[in-house]
Amino acid sequence: MKITDLLKKDTIILHLASREKEQVIDDLVGKLADAGRLNDRKAFKAAILKREEQGTTGIGEGIAIPHAKTSAVKTPSISFGRSDPGVDYESLDGQPAHLFFMIAASEGANDAHLETLARLSTLLMDEAFRKKLLSASSEEEIISIIDEKEKEVNEEEAADEILGEGTSFSGNKKILAVTACPTGIAHTYMAADALKAKAKEMGIDIKVETNGSSGIKNGLTAAEIEAADAIIVAADKQVEMNRFKGKHVVIVPVAQGIRKPGELIQRAIDKEAPVYKGSNEKNEGGESTESRGGFYKHIMNGVSNMLPFVVGGGILIALSFVFGIHAANPDHETYNPIAKALSDIGGGNGAFFFLVPILAGFIASSIADRPGFAPGMVGGLLAAQAGAGFLGGLIAGFLAGYIVVALKKGFEVLPRQLEGIKPVLLYPVFGMLITGFIMIFIINEPVSAINKGLTDWLSGLSGGNAILLGIILGGMMAVDMGGPINKAAFTFGIAAIEAQSFGPHAAVMAGGMVPPLGIALATTFFKHKFTEPERKSGFTNYFMGASFITEGAIPFAAADPVRVLTSSIVGSAVAGALSMFFEVTLPAPHGGIFVIGLVNNPLLYILAILIGAAVTAIMLGVWKKKAQ
Repeated sequence: MKITDLLKKDTIILHLASREKEQVIDDLVGKLADAGRLNDRKAFKAAILKREEQGTTGIGEGIAIPHAKTSAVKTPSISFGRSDPGVDYESLDGQPAHLFFMIAASEGANDAHLETLARLSTLLMDEAFRKKLLSASSEEEIISIIDEKEKEVNEEEAADEILGEGTSFSGNKKILAVTACPTGIAHTYMAADALKAKAKEMGIDIKVETNGSSGIKNGLTAAEIEAADAIIVAADKQVEMNRFKGKHVVIVPVAQGIRKPGELIQRAIDKEAPVYKGSNEKNEGGESTESRGGFYKHIMNGVSNMLPFVVGGGILIALSFVFGIHAANPDHETYNPIAKALSDIGGGNGAFFFLVPILAGFIASSIADRPGFAPGMVGGLLAAQAGAGFLGGLIAGFLAGYIVVALKKGFEVLPRQLEGIKPVLLYPVFGMLITGFIMIFIINEPVSAINKGLTDWLSGLSGGNAILLGIILGGMMAVDMGGPINKAAFTFGIAAIEAQSFGPHAAVMAGGMVPPLGIALATTFFKHKFTEPERKSGFTNYFMGASFITEGAIPFAAADPVRVLTSSIVGSAVAGALSMFFEVTLPAPHGGIFVIGLVNNPLLYILAILIGAAVTAIMLGVWKKKAQ
């Protein structure tokens, strides 16, 4: 399948009138919709914008490739637009974009479609090809230029295949690479092509594996990995890393593979990267990868899989309170059967019943893969039933995971004929048995006592101690905006609710709402300090902040980390402190405007959040330099 099977005259805009990013997206989406290529125009645009939130598709060199794979696409297609004056597309190199290719991949797109869409990124790496597109005078000429270039590249690839390029090494330095992006359509292949082109220029042997939408292509073999001097992993999603054990591995986002291929290859040649040792061994210098990244990764796997239960259950519990705080209690005069049903679905008999077991199960599966899940779930359930709470769930998850890892090693001596029964019989039986015995007879009792102590401490908080806790929790929510520190504070708030202490989670929610709200206020009242795209993004932060989506502040923090993060942390700490000072309580385990009505003093709570947001806005507005 050719690229021009997907790009037709009726999806080409030769002269884009729009001068702003979202307007260009609107124009290209509209072109696809008018040509009958979409099922749902709004849904497709939403998917395009969601991809932009993960990282700009303005890749530099005057190119932008907005793309999405969604059921809103009726027919896999490409829309092309060209802007002679250029558009500020928030490109990786900061330069205006002139050439726009919007890729629309359907949910069920086959490999042929996906490979064709990916091939487009390969063509765009050629500067001469881009110049021809910029100077083309008609839609027919655009299609002809693409056809001609694609034919040329296909002939080169066929010749390379005959010669065996990329499958063996000469006497030069030997580098391997892996590229991957979330959608696996554009950036994956552009990074691969940039690395290959730069390696050829530098006289370096390289082979690049791509992890795209159609699967792994040009996969690296064990022999090639063994022979390689170093590895480059340019990826924004998880790739198989254990195979690189013992090798110097340069790990960077996929965008750096596109923008800095020469720098990455030089780092690989010079071995300016740590030796990858796996999750449990020590790196050069004595630091274990477990302590550096594995511990966090395992906890985040548990927390991220637990969060849908927290959010879904929390909102349902919040909805039950609409009928009255005690409306779910059959013995109370305000009892309502709908409120009870909502509470049962979301609460301890429904979604919240799974919190600790899910946390433990996914921590264990992160450590020991799928065989760890069942022992982790059982260990977490035993912890929850014993009153050991989240701390017990954390211990159960790590305990089950490492027990199964030990079982895997221990059962290696068994005959190969028994390999099939290990995951369905041996690992679950022995994993549950050992984990369960340790939890029941060793872990649960002392951890339950600790949990009770935490409950008593939270219940006794007042005055300066409560304000200090509010400062810490509020500030933590802004430190990494959705990262491990933010998640730790959020998890503490949920644990406090479980302990019937409703003040800490109110401080957590206040702290989480402040960064996006503060940035939104700053972009409104200090307009000269922000660019036009930043002001537009700032406006959306009003809605993200009101919805308790702290991550709305991330693009601003990435662009100006010192000023944005410092201002956000101070404002969030102020909001958390005021929330605790005003003795605000929040019984619902979620946040945002959805649950403001459930706090004991909504007006004071809103005041605390607004003061925190104002502190962030004023600090950022005064401190930030004028936009260029």
